[in-house]
Amino acid sequence: MYNTIIYMKSYKTFVALFFYIHMIDIYDLVVIGSGPAGFSAAMRAIDYGLSVCIVEGKHLGGAGIMNGALTSKTMYELSMDYAIAARVDRGYRASALSVDYKAVQKTVIQAAKEKQYQMLSQIETFSPTHKKSGSLTLEYGWARFVSSSSIEVSSIEETKKIEGRNFVIATGSRPREYPGLQIDGERIINSDSILNLSEFPERMLIIGSGIIGCEFATIFSNFKQTEVHLLDRSNRVLPYEDEDISKFVSHNLEKNGVIIHHTATLRHIRKHPTHLEVVLDYIAGHSKVIEVDVALVAIGRIPNTEGLGLDKVGIELHERGIIPIQDDCLLRDGQGHCHVYAAGDVTGHAQLYSVAEFQGRLAAEKIGDYPRYPLDYSHMSTLMFFKPEVAAVGANEKMLRKQKIAHKVAYYSNKLVNRAIAMRNTNGFVKIMVSNDDEQRILGMRAAGPQASAFIVSVAHLINQGNSLHEVLKIFYPHPSIPEGIQECLRMLDEKSIFKPEAFPDLIHLREWKPD
Repeated sequence: MYNTIIYMKSYKTFVALFFYIHMIDIYDLVVIGSGPAGFSAAMRAIDYGLSVCIVEGKHLGGAGIMNGALTSKTMYELSMDYAIAARVDRGYRASALSVDYKAVQKTVIQAAKEKQYQMLSQIETFSPTHKKSGSLTLEYGWARFVSSSSIEVSSIEETKKIEGRNFVIATGSRPREYPGLQIDGERIINSDSILNLSEFPERMLIIGSGIIGCEFATIFSNFKQTEVHLLDRSNRVLPYEDEDISKFVSHNLEKNGVIIHHTATLRHIRKHPTHLEVVLDYIAGHSKVIEVDVALVAIGRIPNTEGLGLDKVGIELHERGIIPIQDDCLLRDGQGHCHVYAAGDVTGHAQLYSVAEFQGRLAAEKIGDYPRYPLDYSHMSTLMFFKPEVAAVGANEKMLRKQKIAHKVAYYSNKLVNRAIAMRNTNGFVKIMVSNDDEQRILGMRAAGPQASAFIVSVAHLINQGNSLHEVLKIFYPHPSIPEGIQECLRMLDEKSIFKPEAFPDLIHLREWKPD
């Protein structure tokens, strides 16, 4: 009897110890964040048969899905559809056209949920219960390193410990705060609280004239329900772009009804029960007081790196809270740990969905010991969702001059492109930069107008392959097509274009620059 009791006690101790050990999950890879960087890292790791755990503190998909890329672009597409329906210069007119913000809001949320459920479906397909090669587990909660091989995940219900052999930090970014301005989510908002609005504001001030600010200015001015004011601290929007691009975007915003306050800074906003009183100070020395209903802060984004316990793995943040990475997205700390990676907005590279996705995949490939290649950030493609859309790839003139690279520039208006004429949509252009030497390599392109987001990728391939102007001119372009503008622009650089700058000086430009 005594021996039986001892055996039972030992058995209970063994069972308790067994379950305690298995409460602490050990994964081949733990990904902190489920945005484009984190999700792509997880799915690439699945390709190598690894066991993966994704930890998400808020929305599945991160800002790439909710309160970011997908939701804002859904709003943009809806606003463009409305703007097209409202046109009266094409021989038809839509009668009784109206728009309801709550209906728009519902459609935007539906789009986000559609993508989230696609992600969930894939996560469930690779859950450990299916016993596939490679498994995927989703844990909701906020992660914090407690050692070089484990994190603590805290949620409302519990706190649990998760162990991993490798980690990818992909916690993304959040809207930057404006000093001295408190976001209340109702009248003073940022991109995270756009969907909190119950109706279109009658008057709106957008603080910030970068891509995010100009995109929201386009969206709300497209719907024609809101008087939009855009605060531009410099003397032109998109100050990092060439002056002709900035002027093009600025002109189209104003044509769309946006009131741009150039060289102005925000002194303060006074809240009243029925409105916001905004005081603007201009560089010329005068001030202006305007009245709006909503103020949207759009001055960029900052990395989410607080509270991660990075000191536990010996990682020191760089300026602006950036996590420094190697070419392979690996972090090498002072303690010799080489199994922690970072990808996406936290790394300080361009805050683009495509960059985050590539970095996440690269980290997983390093972990999977797959032949890798370093990412080249010099020819990234960028889309700017304005009216019309603007696309960019490679260098612009400002970059080339700063690097003292001799170059030639050709500008070709869509007003000469047959397909654009047929579409009755000629507001746009193609601008191409090539090296000013015998090789004439393609260095960059800026384009605006219909389908710009589609054909920019073809030029990205040409830049990536180091193609010369002479090689590209051998390609046949279909007719009529918008990319024929690229063909003519390239021909002009070789002085072989069909339409000549002498006949259309306002529509075709050719210039060159050398360091001396």
